[in-house]
Amino acid sequence: MGTIQSEYQSRVDTGVLHDDPVQRAALAALERVRTEVLTVPAAPKKSLFRKATPVQGPKGLYLWGGVGRGKSMLMDLLYDMVEVPKQRSHFHAFMQWVHEAIAKARKDGVDDAIAPVAADLAKRVRFLAFDEMQISDITDAMIVGRLFEALFDAGVVVVTTSNRVPADLYKDGLNRQLFLPFIDLLREKMVVHELASDMDYRQTVLEGAAVYFSPANGEARQKVDALFVGLTQGEVAPLTLRVKGRDVVVPAFANGVARASFRDLCGVPLGAADYLALADAARVLILEDIPRLSRSNFNEAKRFVTLIDTLYEAKVRLIASAAAVPEMLYVEGTGVFEFERTASRLREMQGEDWGRDAEL
Repeated sequence: MGTIQSEYQSRVDTGVLHDDPVQRAALAALERVRTEVLTVPAAPKKSLFRKATPVQGPKGLYLWGGVGRGKSMLMDLLYDMVEVPKQRSHFHAFMQWVHEAIAKARKDGVDDAIAPVAADLAKRVRFLAFDEMQISDITDAMIVGRLFEALFDAGVVVVTTSNRVPADLYKDGLNRQLFLPFIDLLREKMVVHELASDMDYRQTVLEGAAVYFSPANGEARQKVDALFVGLTQGEVAPLTLRVKGRDVVVPAFANGVARASFRDLCGVPLGAADYLALADAARVLILEDIPRLSRSNFNEAKRFVTLIDTLYEAKVRLIASAAAVPEMLYVEGTGVFEFERTASRLREMQGEDWGRDAEL
């Protein structure tokens, strides 16, 4: 097994990666984790009379920076080269699993439901990798502190990517003062490294490319597939967003790119809060098979308008396949006049520079 630096160079030499000085500057931090995770001692077992002594494991890594800088790629590079029991998850998906595990523990009559969840993880893995850490839900904010403290005490090494510096996690959230100790814990147990680059590699994939395909036929599907592969460059999995106690499922997600059909997002009773959560989690949305809209699918049309408004305000890049060009999607029935703004926004969002200045 070589080093992170040698593997990165090999991928550059073979054309798999573009050489990037900002990414190279992060390789030493990744290599430090790769070597030190091998030295983590086994977590001591609790006795009946005393608590287990916390394991003094190596520090993890909090890799943050703007969208499309290569954070997920670097974390995947490290994950592939770590040779201990490990697990990689998108942070939203991980928290969904945590909620389900806590609910099961409570159903089994456990008083402290977080403890067995942390113990189960610590027993199975020594290295945890999370993509896109962000906290937007008050329930998550109250859970992660105790959960991560238990994982760190068990010697689990955590590496995560995020668009935000730790101090900005759960920014302006409800009762945020209760969340601040978790930020201090991250700074204590993880090395914070910024990928301070102006390059967004997703923008290079989209440079000069069409992003709106009509009609939504087999040819459109092939072109969308090609863009999705170029944008994700990593493990694709469903993404579950927890919104006001409900689950919103996006069928495919990787590297900040979400992919769903019109039916997935507009054919079910979702609302503004759901679309806000999606816009918070994704920087690119691929929305497929948008049908013609009319009085016969008026509710779906209203949701579509809300979705586009949300994406527009959040500066999320949109790739779409549709039955017609924007101006011809909604040509009869109540709401035609109001849809003119949506059609205009769909046109504007096709611009090559759309989303470059998004607030991170």
